[in-house]
Amino acid sequence: MGTSATILHADLDAFYASVEQLLDPSLRGKPVAVGGGVVLAASYEAKSFGISSGMSGRRAQELCPQLIFVSGHFHDYQRLGDAAITVLGDFTPLVERISIDEAFADVAGCTHLFGSPAEIARAVRRRVRAELGLPISIGVARTKHLAKIASQVAKPDGLVVVDPETELDFLHDLPVELMWGVGPATRARLAEIGVHTIGQLAKVPGWSLERIVGRAVGEKLMALAWNRDPRQIRTHHRAQSAGAQSALGKKLAEEQVVRPTLRHLADRVATRLRSKSRPGRTVTIRVRFADLRSVTRSITLDAPISATATLAEIAEELVRAALADHPSEKSISLLAISVSHLERHWDVQLELPLELEDEKRRPGTKRGIARWTADCAIDIIRDRFGWDAVGYGSVALGLSRSVPDEFRELAEKDL
Repeated sequence: MGTSATILHADLDAFYASVEQLLDPSLRGKPVAVGGGVVLAASYEAKSFGISSGMSGRRAQELCPQLIFVSGHFHDYQRLGDAAITVLGDFTPLVERISIDEAFADVAGCTHLFGSPAEIARAVRRRVRAELGLPISIGVARTKHLAKIASQVAKPDGLVVVDPETELDFLHDLPVELMWGVGPATRARLAEIGVHTIGQLAKVPGWSLERIVGRAVGEKLMALAWNRDPRQIRTHHRAQSAGAQSALGKKLAEEQVVRPTLRHLADRVATRLRSKSRPGRTVTIRVRFADLRSVTRSITLDAPISATATLAEIAEELVRAALADHPSEKSISLLAISVSHLERHWDVQLELPLELEDEKRRPGTKRGIARWTADCAIDIIRDRFGWDAVGYGSVALGLSRSVPDEFRELAEKDL
């Protein structure tokens, strides 16, 4: 990592809502939410009322009776997100896109062409505003972590450049929740020991931090609190996992909610695994309760899987186990599935019919191959006639589609 502030983190502001206000000028300056049953995104005007992503539509309407809901223009999100990242690419080839609306860039090698990192950031912001009509905030710093924090501080529609000589002064005054890895639960645990700022975190003894968040997380947070972040820009890298999540608002932790939601998520994840020929061995689920605390469970299999039904069944068992361990929790607000330890090149290995208890989950058995073949047939039909042309009855009949599938596809990290 160099000693100059040459890392940019560019983040489109309130992206989905900003696109809706761009497409419909009558929405500008008004509180806007993308979604319906669940808020998928909110404009800054809506956020000022306390509305946030994942909130139920009913609660959002209570906080802001004049809130305007729009269903979303998903093709335009993809088109405009791609165009904004392309602007960054016009200045440097070292661009690492991390979502549809944000990316890192290293401009160390192009300052002789376009000026200082700050001048490049200003040029990017001008072009995105002029060519696309969208606000974008940019942070410039010596490390990726600090650049991302700087872009958050710059919002809305701003630019913050962090001088390497004063970076710790800048960093240590900021709230701890701006750090990567500090969500609501971790923030609450840190608050219990009087830690509210990054500077306060930096002074916590290692053993004390480890007791609260664990050794691995504690070491990572301590390094970031002192701006020790050696990660370089990765322009082309293949994801090592595939995942999907569903924000539920606040639903009872019952079978009729959990099962169809997990089936739908498994369908999404497994379809992507098959399309890239990258089955995985480790299945992880996450359950977020109504108070925003989360638990995870995972299992590593003998053979990699990519069959929808197999992934769904395993996820259901893991979720049931997680809920059984927390009997006092009656409501959930999010479910997620991810598959990791992906195989790069893998062919199904046939197995003898031994009538094993998990035979249908083993990809090489007769029943396992039958599942995989059925999935491939569904994939072919969907490729030709669209996603809704065919699917699993338990999903189509049971899932309340408060989150449109197009939004899920944009939000889910692709392989």
